[in-house]
Amino acid sequence: MFSLSKKPIPDKQFNRNNNESENTSPDEADIERERLSSLINSMGDGVIAIDSNGKVVMTNGAALNILDSNVSITGKSIYRILHLIDKTNSKINLQAIIQDIKSNYATRDWRISYEDGSTINLYVSIAQVRLGYGKAGMHGHVILLRDITREKSLEEERDEFISVISHELRTPIAISEGNISNAVFLFEKSGIDDPVVKSALEQAHEQITFLSSMMNDLATLSRAERGKLTAEPEEINPAGLVDQLVSSYQKDAAEKGLEIKSDVESNLGVLQSSKLYVEEILQNLITNSIKYTEAGNVTIGARSKDNGVEFFVRDTGIGLSKHDKEKVFDKFFRSEDYRTRQNSGTGLGLYVTMKLARLLKAEIDVETKLDHGSTFTIYIPNLEQSSQPTIESDS
Repeated sequence: MFSLSKKPIPDKQFNRNNNESENTSPDEADIERERLSSLINSMGDGVIAIDSNGKVVMTNGAALNILDSNVSITGKSIYRILHLIDKTNSKINLQAIIQDIKSNYATRDWRISYEDGSTINLYVSIAQVRLGYGKAGMHGHVILLRDITREKSLEEERDEFISVISHELRTPIAISEGNISNAVFLFEKSGIDDPVVKSALEQAHEQITFLSSMMNDLATLSRAERGKLTAEPEEINPAGLVDQLVSSYQKDAAEKGLEIKSDVESNLGVLQSSKLYVEEILQNLITNSIKYTEAGNVTIGARSKDNGVEFFVRDTGIGLSKHDKEKVFDKFFRSEDYRTRQNSGTGLGLYVTMKLARLLKAEIDVETKLDHGSTFTIYIPNLEQSSQPTIESDS
């Protein structure tokens, strides 16, 4: 493993305060520096500290291994030695990104390019650092590098598997759903009064419908994770969309004894976004509300906000605890509440909803209290006709 240079770091670099140097004896300073050197060199992740001009002040062996360098890079410009590219093989303007960082920045979508043309996938984290907290001085950044090539490869294999499975199962599921629906229809027309057969057919239809919904979620998830989703803006009538959804879910709500209603602001105008994905987002929220509401009502609403429309779905359901609220948009998350476990689900619906919201440059939030219902709110801005945003993977 490469070791850090024992050469003292100049006071002008990386903000080591002069007063601290004056109050620390040479021996104590050497011990402190050795401890810092040992600590950083023991890390498995690459660490590079740079000053405000992008000059390397400190590094460790793991970073040199990632950079494929066997010589010290201290004093060199990070912008000349760290060659990063994105998913489209375009060069990353690291200097511009670092200059624009307000707090911390992290990504899993960059790669480092070597002279022989090979690349590896990286997790890159960039954080601002100011030594001598509360005192005047220079500042810099710490760059953390981690080789995630193997992780990325496994993720790609997983996403490919999900894509193939969801595609291959669609046809047999659709055929099964159609046949079971026909069987239910024929049984009802036959006039046969057999509660056992009727219950069996209803359960089979319910489960095949759940399986079909899960396959749709997996297919959408697969496309989202692989960055294959694009939004094609078109004109949407928000009031008309809400009325359509209220009508569509009237039967589902009635079967649970719930009232479903609309609360739409007048003169909303037209929304410019992807109707397909706006509708899918709202459908996921409405389905969730009906599923976890035992009594009361579900309200679908819309109101104008800034350069767009804010939709909301409010229910009088079981609500969420503070702990569950923080994880409600996580992949495969399902609450431990026994009332949640009584309903079937994959934990993908709200995760997919968040993915689609990002695609539409939308902001989604939830206000909820256990046993007092939930209100999911999503602000969807107008998209330009010519723009077709592509979802960014954060896996």
